Amino acid sequence: MENQYKTAVIAGATGLVGKQLLNQLLASPLYGKVIAVVRKPMELVQTKLEQHVVDFDKLPEALRNLKADHGYCALGTTIKVAGSKEKQYIIDHDYVVAFAKGCMTAGVDRFAVVSSIGANAKSSNFYLRTKGETEQDLGKLPFKGLFILQPSFLLGDRKESRPGEKAGIVIMNVLGPLMIGGLRKYRGVQADAVARCMIVHALSEEKGERIIQSDEIG
Repeated sequence: MENQYKTAVIAGATGLVGKQLLNQLLASPLYGKVIAVVRKPMELVQTKLEQHVVDFDKLPEALRNLKADHGYCALGTTIKVAGSKEKQYIIDHDYVVAFAKGCMTAGVDRFAVVSSIGANAKSSNFYLRTKGETEQDLGKLPFKGLFILQPSFLLGDRKESRPGEKAGIVIMNVLGPLMIGGLRKYRGVQADAVARCMIVHALSEEKGERIIQSDEIG
């Protein structure tokens, strides 16, 4: 009988979705171990948690000795934080794809990743084009199950202060109920709901590539 306990490996565990994802994975009785791939150690200590400190510029080779069943990626940044479009592309595209390749060498066959609503490799918008190119490159990897979540505006408590996003949250809370029909997919979505959706799909029997749009997340 196959061991019911799975091992998950996660990148981006300190971000808005990533923190929710890490907490839910640690709380899940279906996972016996959760490996967090981080740049520097987190203060969190938990019996199921194994922290793997790596230089992300050395991915995917840095994951060569890991073994896991499911991969989760919540890596992402903004131009303001990254400092330039070039640096943002490295984080939002290069690191995500390199982490996914590292997951494959670790034996991962099901991979869930956070992208964005409107992601399109042909978009004139830099952010959406970057996300689209990332989705395309992930789709070339032979995962048995690839789950790409495309949330709209993410709601939740962020570790850094972003005044513009705080205003956006207020607007989304007011206008969200009015967004129906085709506009429903533009409603704000809670970070914990995104994390929960990632886990549900990774644990499912679904095969192939699946894009989960914002209004399907919950």
